Amino acid sequence: MDQIDANKVWQNFMDTVTNHYMDFSGRVGRSQFWFFVLVCVGIEIIAAIISSIFIGGLISSLVGLALLLPTGGMAARRIQDTGRNAQFVWIWILISAVFQLISLMGSLSLLYFFLMFGWLYSLISLVVLVVSIAIIYFCAQLGTPGDNAYGPPPAPWTPGAVKP
Repeated sequence: MDQIDANKVWQNFMDTVTNHYMDFSGRVGRSQFWFFVLVCVGIEIIAAIISSIFIGGLISSLVGLALLLPTGGMAARRIQDTGRNAQFVWIWILISAVFQLISLMGSLSLLYFFLMFGWLYSLISLVVLVVSIAIIYFCAQLGTPGDNAYGPPPAPWTPGAVKP
């Protein structure tokens, strides 16, 4: 088994965030997508730990908002690799943006905000969960071999270190 090159995984993340921030066209392979998600989850965990220690959720909400469009773009391109239309990813992006904004507002004003809008926060978090599960299901599917309506197959990408 090949070793994973952490630098290559990080470069994949940085390339997506900087060069493909709002790229919803084309296709991306499964390994490239899931390693991007792995880095996103790691960053979110670190942000949640820092938020819980110092600021009470503010950093975590801001990081979630910052990663929303790159993650949505990667998910759309991953779903398009399976030959499906990925327009419903916009539903996830919009609902998640509302969820993150409510979290941000809650972290700024704490108790009063959650007393007024706690029911809305709970409802939106449930909807985000259901839509996220659907997106995960579609992103886990195999890509279509050869060209499809969304372009040529993605270039092979592996996180393994280059062998001499």
